[in-house]
Amino acid sequence: MKLKEIAILVTLAALCLTTGCGQAPQESKTTAGNQQTPPAAKKQYEPAYGDMIIRGSIGDASVLLPVLVSDSASGEITGLIYNGLVRYDKDIKLEGDLAEKWDISDDKLTIRFFLRKDVKWQDGTPFTSKDVEYTYKLIVDPKTPTAYATDFLKVKEFRVLDDYTVEVTYDKPYAPALGSWGQAMHPSHLLEGKDVTQSPLKRHPIGTGPYKFVEWKTGEKIILDSYHDYFEGRPYIDRVLTRTIPDLATMFLELKAGRVDQMGLTPLQYTRQTDSQLFKENFVKYKYLAFGYSYLGYNLQDWKFKDKKVRQALTTAINRESIVSGVLFGLGKVTDTPFKPDTMWYNHNVKKFPYDPEKAKQMFAEAGWKDTDGDGILDKDGKPFEFTILTNHGNDIRKNAATIIQNDLKKVGIKVHIRVIEWAAFLKNFINKRNFEATLLGWGIGIDPSQIDIWNSKKTGETQLNFITYQNPEVDQLLDDGAATYDPEERKKYYDKFQEIIAEDQPYTFLFVQDSLPVTSSRFHGIEPAAAGIMYNFIKWYVPKPLQKYHIEP
Repeated sequence: MKLKEIAILVTLAALCLTTGCGQAPQESKTTAGNQQTPPAAKKQYEPAYGDMIIRGSIGDASVLLPVLVSDSASGEITGLIYNGLVRYDKDIKLEGDLAEKWDISDDKLTIRFFLRKDVKWQDGTPFTSKDVEYTYKLIVDPKTPTAYATDFLKVKEFRVLDDYTVEVTYDKPYAPALGSWGQAMHPSHLLEGKDVTQSPLKRHPIGTGPYKFVEWKTGEKIILDSYHDYFEGRPYIDRVLTRTIPDLATMFLELKAGRVDQMGLTPLQYTRQTDSQLFKENFVKYKYLAFGYSYLGYNLQDWKFKDKKVRQALTTAINRESIVSGVLFGLGKVTDTPFKPDTMWYNHNVKKFPYDPEKAKQMFAEAGWKDTDGDGILDKDGKPFEFTILTNHGNDIRKNAATIIQNDLKKVGIKVHIRVIEWAAFLKNFINKRNFEATLLGWGIGIDPSQIDIWNSKKTGETQLNFITYQNPEVDQLLDDGAATYDPEERKKYYDKFQEIIAEDQPYTFLFVQDSLPVTSSRFHGIEPAAAGIMYNFIKWYVPKPLQKYHIEP
């Protein structure tokens, strides 16, 4: 799973939104049960090429070469430029992408991919087995600083059978194997024999995807234009402009002014600032439980957080329900594990630490933390219990959640500071360097339950995802066993046990799963909410000719 990953996938009833300009309310809402209320019937239009969509992003991309990407801002851009061999469809089932089909051997050890023969890189070079082979070798190369090697290191043998057929063999059955080939393919003719960390493709990518790179002004915007020779056909929308606007309130003003077409609403904006008739006529809102969660992660190399009793007490001292009600306006759920609560993988029977400040004080005392000098701050070995929560700029939900945590912990005698940092610097100087005490962040949750990259004891190097340095050999084994088990019911047993241990250890205080709240200008048609969210069919979105706002010169 990558931060990328950061795909937001939900269960929604399929619904076709056919909106019409200037007609009755365009707003589309979902209930808590994920049932969508159809909008009023709208005027029907024929699909048309043209126009531009302007998307708001709180953070700029850091790199546009997928193997190096570890943040969602970059992943959202590269996801339009590159393809993998497979992908998830609207019902969250695997389907071919660059591979038109595949065979899996009866013993589950070998996958043979048959590649499409009509795919060209955006510079006109044919896509072949050589690109798949190069991508595999690139990812498993120890010199490549990537977070995604785990799945590919499981491959025992990689064989090119011909220009359009490759075969991979594993030592033992590996359940995430097929889905792992959704990793973006890289162009061998442009990268082979070169240091990818110095490649110009980091800022000027060339992929096989529906959109091709045009321009990147750091901290300002990234422009992509439709790739007319895309193997699935030319996308209807000619241009995708992603604006970096590191403040959601400002982004919302830009949305209402018509200078942004799509963004993710905050709960406050969704519930209280989008009810006007003008807004309903010009935008469509969506709501569904996101495939992602927020957490307070503790740097386990910091002496204050080494004792799990302390971490359990911290969770007990934090009123997570008040965060959901006060910060999310009820648009989310408290979670106790790193899985989505409404999926089969979630273990509802793990040990829980409900809000109880008096019990938290008792637990801190049992761990040796007491207010020995009467200053209102717990101390141990002459040192006060004081730490800083780091989070990223531009996310008021995290900042406000941190403030509630700060107040809650003050009540039990812990002094908390909050530091908010611009995203790129936050990753580069603090997370990647392990230069933090605690951090309030979020993870996207992939479709497959494997979470090796985040929790394995060996995934603690710079840029790797276990940046809190959680190490537990039993968890490592459970995750390996789960990944090696194909039967879902048998597989769930490993992940249930994994969640029991994680809940006991509390390396994170798991905070909440919030609702995803995207909003899109009503001039965009063809959006069909499904289990996979709304972005899975982006190349089919269109703006009817009478409603087009921008003209893009070819």
